[in-house]
Amino acid sequence: MHALIVYAHPDSQSHTQAIASQVAQGVAASGTHTFEQVNLAAEQFDPCFSLADYEQFKHGSPLPADALAEQQRLNRANALVLVYPVYWWSFPAQLKGWIDRVFTQGWAYEEAGDKVTGKLGHLQVHLLALGAATPRTYLRRGYFSSMRTQIDLGIFGYCGAPVITSELLLPADENYPDAHYTLAYNLGRQLFEQKEKI
Repeated sequence: MHALIVYAHPDSQSHTQAIASQVAQGVAASGTHTFEQVNLAAEQFDPCFSLADYEQFKHGSPLPADALAEQQRLNRANALVLVYPVYWWSFPAQLKGWIDRVFTQGWAYEEAGDKVTGKLGHLQVHLLALGAATPRTYLRRGYFSSMRTQIDLGIFGYCGAPVITSELLLPADENYPDAHYTLAYNLGRQLFEQKEKI
């Protein structure tokens, strides 16, 4: 099986990059699965929803080539792993723009009147959010619960893609950062052995 590991960070030495690489190493260590590791920042993916994107959404015009290429990457994958720093309780803009432009109607979901049909049921999703605030802040304000509603359910649930893993990793975690690297490696190694949690 094949995993697509996606993140968007301008610093190749970042914690985000290290976590994504550990997931990839875990997949490689499984000995039976493959992966593609994608840094949208390094690839300079344009997150801006353009007139061409709008025309595709509104009138079914051809999808811009860069968004179509990302759909083809996802078509080859059995699992999507998103590794991202938490910016304003969500994705970085480049990763959110990737979803805006790539997860299109007709490909990721179908709307017919009041009925929505998710079309990505074959794609298991694993989310690794890297926060900077304390656990108390996330709990007191309900931020992680809000993130799960917005991202796990609002995006992937809408598209029918089962979220298998949804983790919030914080600097206050015991044995940081090594514990994060171990978790990421083990996730990659056991990626296709897990079952849906929500």
